[in-house]
Amino acid sequence: MPEVSDISEGFIKVLSFRYIMHGVKRERILRVLLNRPDGTLTKYRIAKLSDCSTSWTIEFLKNLEKEGYVKGTKVVKKKALLEYWVSIIRRPVHYEFFVQSPTELLKDVEMEYALTTYMAENLLNHHLFPTRTDIYVHKADLLLWKEKLSEKGLYGKGNLRLLVGDNHVFYKKSKIKSLWVASIPQVLVDLKIEGGVCEEAYDMMVRRYVRRN
Repeated sequence: MPEVSDISEGFIKVLSFRYIMHGVKRERILRVLLNRPDGTLTKYRIAKLSDCSTSWTIEFLKNLEKEGYVKGTKVVKKKALLEYWVSIIRRPVHYEFFVQSPTELLKDVEMEYALTTYMAENLLNHHLFPTRTDIYVHKADLLLWKEKLSEKGLYGKGNLRLLVGDNHVFYKKSKIKSLWVASIPQVLVDLKIEGGVCEEAYDMMVRRYVRRN
């Protein structure tokens, strides 16, 4: 028979996993909403695009509506919803490298990736100097990325970071100047979290995002 401590530890792990997944689901729904804030998506479609159950999606949207962020599926407080996302976001695991000309390296990469923070902002808004290149990658591709980057540079604190999180982060990525960039809402929340000069760039970009949408 299992010890009480073993049962408790297992129960805590299950609760922890459920808590993490609830956070991931919320972020997925927010990502979908903020990429199409005009209310044209149905709740069923949002559930499909975010890979969440319809019932869970409806419940979360109901909570967002109670807080005044949305009306139905239309985002009525875009900046406030972005900042709500910032408040619940789970930071991805990251690995650092130093490589020469990281963007040139990325142009020849066949694995999926998406730029965010400094380099993404530079391509989208041209305000920040890209002092570091941050890219989202798939966990399944991590070993291949490490091998490729180790051949081209050094492992350790440097000018390029691999970010590993939920694969839904690639939703609505786009290609700019032969480079894949994360969606604007994703880049915005990542800039906000980075802080410093990135927060100033966030303030500039978010005004354009709110007006355009």
